[in-house]
Amino acid sequence: MAGGADGMRQGGEPGGHAEWARELLGHLRPSGRDAGRVVSWLAATVHAAVSLREVGGRVLAGFRTPLDEGLVADLAAGRVASAAREDDGRHLCLVRVDRPHPAPAAVLAVVRTAPFDRRDSDIVAHTARVLELLLAGRESAVAGHRLRRATADLRLAILQLLMVEDIVSARRVAAGLWPGLLDTDTACVYVAECRPAERDHLAEECLAATRERALVVRCPAMDGHVIVVTPGEGAEESLRSLVGRFPGATLGGSARQSLVRTATAYGQAVSALAVARFRPERAAVYAERTRPERLMDPAALHGWTARVLRPLDALPPHTRAELLATTRLGLEFTAVSAAKVLGVSRNTVRARMDRVEQLLGTDFTHLPVRAAVHLALNAEAAFAERPGQAPPGVPRVCLTDLLDTPALRGWGADLLGRLDPDARDLRRTLRTWIAAGGNAERAAGILGLHAQTVREHVRGAEPVLARQLLAGGGDLYEVVLAHLAVGDLGRPDLEGTKPGHPDAPVHG
Repeated sequence: MAGGADGMRQGGEPGGHAEWARELLGHLRPSGRDAGRVVSWLAATVHAAVSLREVGGRVLAGFRTPLDEGLVADLAAGRVASAAREDDGRHLCLVRVDRPHPAPAAVLAVVRTAPFDRRDSDIVAHTARVLELLLAGRESAVAGHRLRRATADLRLAILQLLMVEDIVSARRVAAGLWPGLLDTDTACVYVAECRPAERDHLAEECLAATRERALVVRCPAMDGHVIVVTPGEGAEESLRSLVGRFPGATLGGSARQSLVRTATAYGQAVSALAVARFRPERAAVYAERTRPERLMDPAALHGWTARVLRPLDALPPHTRAELLATTRLGLEFTAVSAAKVLGVSRNTVRARMDRVEQLLGTDFTHLPVRAAVHLALNAEAAFAERPGQAPPGVPRVCLTDLLDTPALRGWGADLLGRLDPDARDLRRTLRTWIAAGGNAERAAGILGLHAQTVREHVRGAEPVLARQLLAGGGDLYEVVLAHLAVGDLGRPDLEGTKPGHPDAPVHG
């Protein structure tokens, strides 16, 4: 533009040149970078009809003007840089406008009835140069946006591979852009929540805070969530400090898990996020609290899990893993959310879960059944090897045997007993709501309450139990197991065999 400024000082009135030059250069300010506005400014300044167009007639800015297409083609091809001519009382000034490769060159066409003087010709020429800068900047911005989008899509693809336990493929995809990122056996998952309008900024800050040594993904299911998978140590403090700078933002983190249990870690992070909303510091890490499966005899749990999931053992390994990973997410979240996280349709999620449901001979519409299957899936994932036959010498047990122990009964009574002091009888409402399949309207009909009152009671139980209930998932299933352990709910028939099978259990 320095050379252009020298040209502007040649000929004409200096004051006039300075005025239009300032106006034209003003369009290069960040707040005014728009080719359409520049074309409109040129039309008003030289009192002409102006268009910026490609060969073939596609208009980039301004109004369509009939032109000699042969001349336009010569300009676009670079055979001539500019042209001026008079045609039936119309005076035309055409200037080539270069664009970044591979976009074809454009032509700035200015048409009016009065001849062009030196001043107007200079304005047209310099406007063409400004348009070149604006188009180059726009193409660069578009290319940058495409690169960022492609990188974000790649990060999401890696996360989806981790979610379905395809660790080998996830590492291969990550190795191309982030060598060493997944060269680990364990990781923590964090979920940061903010206003949807701030999520892109938060995601960029998460990348900076982790020095791009973490997998940062904009959650495809929740508009305000950013998922961070951190293989290394020390990310928690950086993320806590970062989230503290975003008004209203919260952070939930998982316990360290093996990469194959990324979906489990994600569920833990979402659960911790619900707890974080009630804390002044707006952050929480999944507590290594006493979990029901830890109070069960490991060998007995191993044998029961093997029998529950035995109908799936005949499937090809990749099909089995796909069905179980989808079901695990489908039990934690809605089918729509699970589909977005996995990158498949919700119909695919439902079809896979229906197939598992049929193979297990059970009904996922019942919360106790969902809780029992969720227990089996998590127990299997926790074993070093996939269980097949129950280990020798382990007695055949059912879900009732696993839950009917002093340790489980004590755990369930302690957890649910936290609700007893509330005068609203939250425990009764919660028990009825669970028995009604989590349907507030059906529970309200049984209790003689309004459906909204039922929801408020369940919501009121969440901070007391430190578990999210209305959203479903692992927290709710723990509470269901607590009800089963103390005998407040009927125990489901579930042992991996369909009704009528010779090995089908008489009771659960």
